[in-house]
Amino acid sequence: MLSSPEEIRTSFAKHNFIVDRSVSTVVYLAVRLGRPLLVEGPAGVGKTELARVLALVSGRELIRLQCYEGLDESKSLYEWNYQKQLLRIYTDQSQCRSWEEIRQTIYTEEFLLERPLLRALNAGNETVLLIDEVDKSDEEFESFLLEILSDYQISIPELKTISAKHIPIVVLTSNNFREFGDALKRRCIHLYLDYPDFEQELKIVRLKVPGIQEELAEKIVAFVQEVRRIKLKKAPSIAETLNWAEALLELKVTELDSEVFQSTAGVLLKYRSDIEQVAAQGPHLQQS
Repeated sequence: MLSSPEEIRTSFAKHNFIVDRSVSTVVYLAVRLGRPLLVEGPAGVGKTELARVLALVSGRELIRLQCYEGLDESKSLYEWNYQKQLLRIYTDQSQCRSWEEIRQTIYTEEFLLERPLLRALNAGNETVLLIDEVDKSDEEFESFLLEILSDYQISIPELKTISAKHIPIVVLTSNNFREFGDALKRRCIHLYLDYPDFEQELKIVRLKVPGIQEELAEKIVAFVQEVRRIKLKKAPSIAETLNWAEALLELKVTELDSEVFQSTAGVLLKYRSDIEQVAAQGPHLQQS
């Protein structure tokens, strides 16, 4: 499975995820070389979806860690189940056991709460580990993460060193919220996902919005492509292009004009200032 870039491209297409050869080649190399894949790009271009589809086509379980500011080991790696430990301590004390005996019973895997990183290392089956929006985490977490990605093992002081039963395919995503250190970049194979070009996005609309007229699909994609060239608070993502196309199909729209845009702009754009800016500076639409 996944024996060539072309096979990856074909397999992804079966799940309605369209990639070009350059993307499929980078994904192939990351998988075959066993290197983490760092996928960067603007929000909404399919970075998370890439990991999801990769798990599907490779037959692996997807384990996801959503990053945020302040994320630490207790939420990403493991923590001890303190309530369960206390119950065991009370029970053992009532049986007059020594602290040394009690300590040996409460620091076992029975009392360990696995978080996504440890779950991926400890999994009995092969996995895809998605570390999503890693740019939102702190630099301290980045350093800690680098240690795990270096040898795919972690040391739990009270227990033992746990090594990966199966090396996961690791996908890290970033919206470029902050720069990463050189060490993490060296460890990863880099992929930049940008918004699709006209032909690629049109193909996505055809696949995801069956029943839409070809002429309308072309006008929608051409309009969105032009809108993305305007400096907005939030450029429309691929998902928002699809949402807009579905909305116009539901409304039985056959012609894209200024009235249609004004009445449905909230599906495509998420800020009032962006809607006003596109209405003033965006692609020309005929008056209804």
